[in-house]
Amino acid sequence: MTVALIIVLVVIGLIALYAVMAYNGMVSGRNRVDEAWSGIDVQLKRRHDLIPNLVESVKGYAQHERETFQQVTDARAQAMQASGPASSGVAEGMLSQALGRLFAVAEAYPQLRASENFQQLQAELTNTEDQISASRRIYNGNVQSYNTRIQTFPNSVIAGAGGFTPREFFEIEVAAEREPVHVDFGTATPAVPAATPSAPAAPAAPSAPVDPVPPTEPPGPGQPPAPA
Repeated sequence: MTVALIIVLVVIGLIALYAVMAYNGMVSGRNRVDEAWSGIDVQLKRRHDLIPNLVESVKGYAQHERETFQQVTDARAQAMQASGPASSGVAEGMLSQALGRLFAVAEAYPQLRASENFQQLQAELTNTEDQISASRRIYNGNVQSYNTRIQTFPNSVIAGAGGFTPREFFEIEVAAEREPVHVDFGTATPAVPAATPSAPAAPAAPSAPVDPVPPTEPPGPGQPPAPA
């Protein structure tokens, strides 16, 4: 066996070893992504299960808010039907908006907010939201690591042959938070123009000089005094 053949076999062996390690790494990364998504899915289901009881507790005090209750119910149904991180993120964002309107209704009823049942449901929902947020950070971190692994060369060649595709991030997007703030300038008070400095007054015309009165000489003897 020649030296050249040995070198070729060693290079081929190293390439095969790298390909196996890269492939196994991609499989491991994909499994971590799936596991992280399962954690999010569990918390989302818990959130969906809490909402009907929350709606019923508010209904006992504000039965006339039927539109708000219907919006929450419809948003919950859409969130339960969503599949995949991207569509679930949009649906959960709409559900968060509807829940915000529901809590706004509850703010008008102090007895409702003081009830033990409502406080317990609100605490459980808040805890669930925190769990979703923590699970989302873990999931998105795994997605970023996995996507980077399969998109860099030469891993991208192995990923293409092995059927590895990028995964979607999970973000709960609320549409109201993306809308720009509307500023209406139509009713703005017009600015008062600054006063222009007035032209300096023309100097007064000098008055005509007054001829001095000539001094009068004292009357001589025997002469009458001069009139004043």
